[in-house]
Amino acid sequence: MAGQDRYQVRLSPRWRSVLVVASVAASVPVLWLQPAVLGDLAARIVAGLLIAGQAVALWWLDRRPLAGTVAVLVASAGFETLFPVYGPGVAFVVLCTYAWLRPAAESLRGLLLAVAAVSGPAALQQRWLPAGLWLAAALLAWSWGALARARGARHAAEKRQAVLEERARIARELHDVLSHTVSVMVVQAAAADDVFDVNPAKARQALRRTEAAGREALAELRWFLRSVRDDDGDDGGPQPTIGDIARLGRSVSDAGLPVAVTIDSADDPPQVPMAVQLGAYRIVQEALTNALRHARAGRAEVLVRVDDGEVLVRVRDDGHGATPASANRGSGQGLAGMRERAALLGGTLRAGPGSGGGYQVEAHLPIGADA
Repeated sequence: MAGQDRYQVRLSPRWRSVLVVASVAASVPVLWLQPAVLGDLAARIVAGLLIAGQAVALWWLDRRPLAGTVAVLVASAGFETLFPVYGPGVAFVVLCTYAWLRPAAESLRGLLLAVAAVSGPAALQQRWLPAGLWLAAALLAWSWGALARARGARHAAEKRQAVLEERARIARELHDVLSHTVSVMVVQAAAADDVFDVNPAKARQALRRTEAAGREALAELRWFLRSVRDDDGDDGGPQPTIGDIARLGRSVSDAGLPVAVTIDSADDPPQVPMAVQLGAYRIVQEALTNALRHARAGRAEVLVRVDDGEVLVRVRDDGHGATPASANRGSGQGLAGMRERAALLGGTLRAGPGSGGGYQVEAHLPIGADA
């Protein structure tokens, strides 16, 4: 259910022990007070039972929050009835703890019980000032507990979100690292199998390209694993840049899809942040991989232009295009991964049929403060 509070919190044994000891220490003095009702002996026997019951309830407060809170509130009401000068005792601490342990919708019922337990005896005795003070104290105690729970829930949600984002980043990077080179290996292996009998020399050439692609995949995988394990900010090795896109195009051409690469930049090498360069490389890599695997294209063109504070990445092919289902086949990344990568860099990405036919992927990646 949307908006449901699923935040879980537990009392540590140490904190429960502190609560029990504190409640006993705070309640024992009532045995020396003059009771307002019952005789001295009867009142002290009842008070002793209330002290013991309150201690047991506090010890089990973590496992039975509502039952423990109700038991403590009943004990507090008993103390206040027997010894009006004592007051509600540890009821406010328990109410605050209960509001921290349970969702607000549930702890509100505890607040109503607490108001009746701490203010009811004083009101029945027509002690209006203490009744008002206990009411205000109950509201304040519940508010503190609910606020502590809200803060804890927010911090837990932020941690969960960070974990999910890191998982998505690792999945995206791993997909980008391996999808291209593995696709090239598959294509080259299939080509070698097709010509193995009729043209052994060409088959051996395809196998050598398969080996080279495998070595490239292993090298990128080692770099990726070092970057994931690294804690001191060192990426563990060089990352692909815009300058490596030409080599990427040659590898796709060797795999059977001719690729023309154009790098348009006033600077050589382009003066672009490394994160943007890596993003541009990965987008080109994924677009060419999709064209090679799914588009049945005869040729492709890659344009990377650095100007006006952004990097323009455009990949065109003359195939029928990679549908979202085919582009995402197997890994769950594809077009969605490219769009996500562009968005993380503060840019945009569009993919669809080109104006002159075929399929086109175009990304605009800012290289200023947005990146």
